[in-house]
Amino acid sequence: MRLLLVEDEIDIQRFLLRSLEEAGYKAEIAADGKTAQQLAVDGRFDLLIVDLGLPDMDGIDLILRLRQLGVRAPVLILSARRSVDDRVRGLEQGGDDYLTKPFALAELLARLRNLLRRNLPAQAETTKLRVLDLELDLLRREAARGGRHLQLTQQEFVLLEYLCRNAGRVVTRSMILDQVWGMRIQPDTNVVDVHIYRLRGKVDGDGQQPLIRTMRGAGYVLRDR
Repeated sequence: MRLLLVEDEIDIQRFLLRSLEEAGYKAEIAADGKTAQQLAVDGRFDLLIVDLGLPDMDGIDLILRLRQLGVRAPVLILSARRSVDDRVRGLEQGGDDYLTKPFALAELLARLRNLLRRNLPAQAETTKLRVLDLELDLLRREAARGGRHLQLTQQEFVLLEYLCRNAGRVVTRSMILDQVWGMRIQPDTNVVDVHIYRLRGKVDGDGQQPLIRTMRGAGYVLRDR
């Protein structure tokens, strides 16, 4: 999936670009409305993330121009404007969703997935993830291994979904904190280790071959073979 990130704040650019790439997206950056308009019209993007406070124009005006020029990709508005009137105006003028700053990364990624699913043809929509004998139903938010239903908490399901989407790839604790919890906390916290321990007990229980592996000094990986 190709995304266009329209954002002029350097720190947010870098953070989102890295986070989006780690989540499996290809992203390009435009720091102003003029550049964003040219890229969006000339390129084929699956989704646009647009900040409203651009240096050369209001983000709402950019969205209106893009719609008039035939750009139909869904738009997630990302803005510090928090009033109901601002949110309503953004959605009425061509935005498909609206997220206020500061935001949790996990929520941003969830909203992206939702918009992308809605924009796909029904037959191409992915509603399930499968890694070996582990299966996740993304609509019902249910998981099963070898036909055995797994009793997962909401946070455990989100964590397992992230591991499945990165099956075969080592993910670090900081990556998990960013993608699953959407926050940055002290690196010596054990919240990830605790949740992995509990999740492993449910996924790899009953004497089954372990799927969740700890890579000492690196992070965790979900086996894909």
